[in-house]
Amino acid sequence: MDIEWLTYDQFAGRVGQRFEVDAGDGSAEELELIEATEGTQAGGPGPDGQERVQFSLVFCGAAALPQGTHRLAHADLGDLDLFLVPIGRDGDLTKYEAAFA
Repeated sequence: MDIEWLTYDQFAGRVGQRFEVDAGDGSAEELELIEATEGTQAGGPGPDGQERVQFSLVFCGAAALPQGTHRLAHADLGDLDLFLVPIGRDGDLTKYEAAFA
C-alpha cells in the first residue's frame, strides 16, 4: 500500500487490532494499535491533489525495535512500511508512534 494513500479513517476502526512486524532478525513480533489520533491541521497534498488531515498512530508491543522504517503486516491493510519512533515504556512493553502529515 502506498504510504501517501494512508488516512486516519483507515486506522480509526482498527484500534485494538494486532499488526505483525519484522523484528529484523528473521522473526516476527506483534504490535497492537492502541491509539489513532486525528489532528486539526491539513497535511500535504495527496496524489490527486486532495489534502490529508495530519494524524498519528501509537502501537505497543514487546518487540525492541530501533527508530526507523519497519514493515508491518495486517490482514486487511496488507504490508505497510511505517517509520516508527519509540516514545516510551509501559511495563515490559514499548510504545511506538507513526506520524503522518
